[in-house]
This record gives sequence, structure tokens and C-alpha cells, in this order.
Amino acid sequence: MWAYESVFYQIYPLGFCGAPFENDGKPESRILKVIDWIPHIEKLGCNAIYFSPVFESDTHGYNTRDYTKIDTRLGSNADFKEVCDKLHKKGIKVVLDGVFNHVGRGFWAFKDVLEKRWDSPYKDWFHINFDGNSGYNDGLWYEGWEGNYDLVKLNLRNEEVIQHLFSCIKGWVEEFDIDGLRLDVAYCLDRDFLRRLREFTDSLKPDFFLVGETLHGDYNQWMNDNACHSVTNYECYKGLHSSFNSMNMFEIVHSLLRQFGPENWTLYKGKHLLSFVDNHDVSRIASVLNNEKHLPLIYALMYGMPGIPIVYYGSEWGTKANKSEGDPALRVSFEKPEWNELTDSIAALSKAKKESKALQYGAFKSLVLTNKQCVFERETDGDRVMVAINAEENEFVAHFDARAGRAKNLLTGNTIDFGGGLRILGYTALILEPY
Repeated sequence: MWAYESVFYQIYPLGFCGAPFENDGKPESRILKVIDWIPHIEKLGCNAIYFSPVFESDTHGYNTRDYTKIDTRLGSNADFKEVCDKLHKKGIKVVLDGVFNHVGRGFWAFKDVLEKRWDSPYKDWFHINFDGNSGYNDGLWYEGWEGNYDLVKLNLRNEEVIQHLFSCIKGWVEEFDIDGLRLDVAYCLDRDFLRRLREFTDSLKPDFFLVGETLHGDYNQWMNDNACHSVTNYECYKGLHSSFNSMNMFEIVHSLLRQFGPENWTLYKGKHLLSFVDNHDVSRIASVLNNEKHLPLIYALMYGMPGIPIVYYGSEWGTKANKSEGDPALRVSFEKPEWNELTDSIAALSKAKKESKALQYGAFKSLVLTNKQCVFERETDGDRVMVAINAEENEFVAHFDARAGRAKNLLTGNTIDFGGGLRILGYTALILEPY
């Protein structure tokens, strides 16, 4: 699967392109801005893009009005096709947000129900009680997603709904040649629908990639041969920044051993979760870490651990934003990309990840673990790397059975001799290929 060997870049298009929050109905080809960023994305080493919602919606993209039409605020379907074509020509895969659990109040079929009520042929597309009332005083009650009534829950047991969604997905493949879908709130989706979705997308295109948004619980419920190929690793998202802020590497390594370790009871051995330090729903990582010197280190740990790394646009140069300021603060428009030492570091990590089978497929083994340092090994079919993190300012010498005395640092190309122990300078990350 191509995704297991890729580095993703996430763009939240409505924010990235500076679109107004409310859908004003005024067409503007803002999505073409992505084309100007392609050289930056290439230089960063990302070879896949996950676009948050791009289809016509009421406001933020997750309240869909029409699954067949690019949001007016972003431009036309032809504009987005041009973006996808140019990305594909550069070898960059395209994954779209599949928002199938719910739609917006402006969704055409729901508007028909509000108008015709019992006489609407779409009344069974939703979970409706005509004896109740909604917070919008519609004279009927309907189920909203987790109590959010601007998000009207679809009836994914209704065959017409399923066929409509499948028809739209087929259209996206034919029109934009998309390579996969990120399933919004996958943990809410009907399991039978998820199984049928996997069968359908498998039939559409070889290696069509499905990644599900999951938060807690056993991810195997949503990540298996009859569901998603991958899911979002929120457990390690928390463990990554918490380990640095509390200077307790035991937390993240405990999670990694639980998920990928050598024991038989390991939860996700051989699987590929989506690894991230931030995204469009949480505070920017530069605003979360207490010590800015940990910023390149947390990316190194994220790239080095098992999983598929994804970078959220703007965070690669250390942009700050807090969730407490509201979602729009996390989804801002930048006039142009920036480049600094952090971006250099992430680009080097991307190169190492794409060139190392051990980083893509290797098993996980902890070699050294203290509160402020960790060294772990990734190995597959004779290809081996060691990832070393020193989160304190003082130099640290790690002693372990290295099985070799020299290694190439994949981040710099330098050779390191560690026969008498591995010296790790303060606030340093190493990815070493022994020889």
C-alpha cells in the first residue's frame, strides 16, 4: 500500500484559501492557491495530501450541501481538477475528507424533507420524528451528530443513501482521480456501511486508501481487512506532547510498546496508524510544548515511531494557535509558506522516512528508556534503524547492545561511531542506520 511509504501534508482548504466562514454563494477560484504551494510541499518531502472538506457546505465544510460540487467559496470542479492533476504530475497522491455520517441543514435532500415533510421521498434518509420539534423550530425532530443539530445524521442503513454516497465517490475518482478518503468520525459510522464502503472502494481503484478518524478504544474495530487500512493515532498524539512537557518518556514508549511492541498481546503490530502532532481540530504543537527546543524532537519521534506521518500546513515552521481561541484560529490562511530550521529538520525526516523500509515497516523495540531520553529500534527483513531522542539540554551517553559500532545518521549523512556508547547531544534527535 502506497500510503504506508508516504509522508502526508494536511490542508484545511476553506481556511488555507481564506474563504469566508459563511457560504456567501459567490464563486471564487481560491483553491488554485494550492498550486503555488506545490514546490514547498515537494521540498518538505510530502508525497500525499489530505484535504479537509472541499465540497459545497453551509459553513465549515463538515455540514455538506452537495457531495458532487466543489464549494463555491473554493471555486469550480474544473479548478479542483486542475489542482489534482498538477499534484498527480508531481507524484503527490490526493486523499479527500469523506464526511458520510452527517450533512448540513442546507443539504438538498434535507431541505426537501423540511418543505414536503411526510411527502418527501427523502424522509427515510435521516432519523426523523414528525411528532417532535427541533431547536430550529422545524416542526419535526431529527437526530444531529452528538447533539449538534447543524449536522443532520444520515441513515446509513438506507440503501438509497448508500448508493448516493457510492455514486459520489465514484464520481470523485472519475473526475479528480483521488487516491483515498479520510473518513470523518469513523467511530460513529455504521459498521456494515464501513464494510460495504471498503468493498466498494477496493473495486474502484487498486490501493485505494481508507483512513478513519478515531479517538479512543480498540482501533482494530475500525482498522481491519473489512474496514479502514489505517486510523488516527490519538492515543500517541497525547502521549507525544505529554511526554515532553512532563519530561517523562516512559509515557509515549509505554503506548508504543502497547501498540507495536514485540509481545504477542501487542494491539497493532504490523499495522500503520496515522501519526500526527497536531491537526485542524487541536492546538498547534508549537503552542502546546512548554520548551520550543522540543519542537524538532517531537517531529523526530513522530516520524521515527511506527505509523504514517502527517504534517499540518503551517506547523512545519512553528506557527502557534490555541484551540481555546476557536477553530478558525487553527485554520488560518498564510500568504505564502515559510522555511526555517524546523522546516529543514522535517524535510530531512521526510527523506529518511521515504527511503527507509525499517521506518516504514519495521517492528518496534525499546533499547534505552529514561525520563528524558529514549532509544528504540525499528527492524524489518534485515533493514534496521535506531531512533534516539535526548529531551534535556545535557549530553547523554546511551549504552545498549548495538550489534554494530558504526552507523550513518539518516538526518545528516554523517557517520557516528558508538562502540563505547552512543553520545547524544542535548536537545538532539538521531536516526541511525548501523553498518
